Amino acid sequence: MGMSIPQYLGQMDIRKGVVGLATGAGFIYLLYKAIRAGIKCQPPLYTASPICIARLAVERERHGRDSGELRRLLNSLEYKQDEYAKSMILHSITRCVYLLEAEASSCTTDDISLVGSMLDDKDNSVKIQALNTLKAFSGIRKFRLKIQEHTIKVLELISTIWDSELHVAGLRLLNSLPLPDYVHPQLRRVMPALMEILQSEYILAQVQATRLLSYLAQKNDLLYDILNCQVHSNFLNLFQSTQPGSLLFEVLVFAERLSEGQNSPHYCVVKWHYNEQSLHEALFGDESRLADRLLALVIHPEEEVQIQACKVIVSLQCSQDVGVRPSSCRPSYSYFNSGE
Repeated sequence: MGMSIPQYLGQMDIRKGVVGLATGAGFIYLLYKAIRAGIKCQPPLYTASPICIARLAVERERHGRDSGELRRLLNSLEYKQDEYAKSMILHSITRCVYLLEAEASSCTTDDISLVGSMLDDKDNSVKIQALNTLKAFSGIRKFRLKIQEHTIKVLELISTIWDSELHVAGLRLLNSLPLPDYVHPQLRRVMPALMEILQSEYILAQVQATRLLSYLAQKNDLLYDILNCQVHSNFLNLFQSTQPGSLLFEVLVFAERLSEGQNSPHYCVVKWHYNEQSLHEALFGDESRLADRLLALVIHPEEEVQIQACKVIVSLQCSQDVGVRPSSCRPSYSYFNSGE
């Protein structure tokens, strides 16, 4: 046993070899038929996997029929399930929402509430999948107000649980929604956590955190809270050319928004005071080396980074060229010599 067919035949005498050859040929023919039948045999369209669920549902929707798969998944979520089962069901719901627009649009706000209730699950993987599902539903306009009701809970999760995947899922959801004014007090409380995520080493979470902070920097009542937020001493490392282009672009947009905000008439009517380790001092303080970072990024290999670096430089320079500023607003440090 274990010998190949040629080895086996080589050890047989001529008479037995004839029989063995016929037997071997028969075996090979049967093997060929089996392989051929296996190639022709297609796997069933429906299995329990999310991919096969999506294939079945898309195929039915293509023929104008409601697959019922999304409704079945939502109904199954109401029954008591273990954490793994809930995660898989939510993952499948997310796929269906993206793939089956008609069926997703026929869902109700009660369905959104059901998914939102999964944010209270004790298992982080369930929370993450629930966030992803809410993000999928946020693409349907009629559900956005209902999803907004979970904003404070999402902010609580990303500020109290240090999990990079949860941060990405939660921040992606927040970045897909207009944030109502009533959540601004909670946003102030979680600002230090957002700044910590921005300074973490997980690129996807950093990008999402920066996008959210850039959006919040345009809110007059939140700008000071952002600028006075404490940062690490090496904060400007985020502007190094060795950072991924996607992150560099976002932090440059953030810097531009902050520069524009702090030089707006609305902001300058108040004399603000910042702590020594604040974001304001890191970016705009007398000891800041932001100018050096920006000039290096003007020759960055990625064009969008170059352009955005130039926008920040122009924003900073324009604030100096205004000339007359209210005395109560702290004058900006002169970043660039006239020759530069």
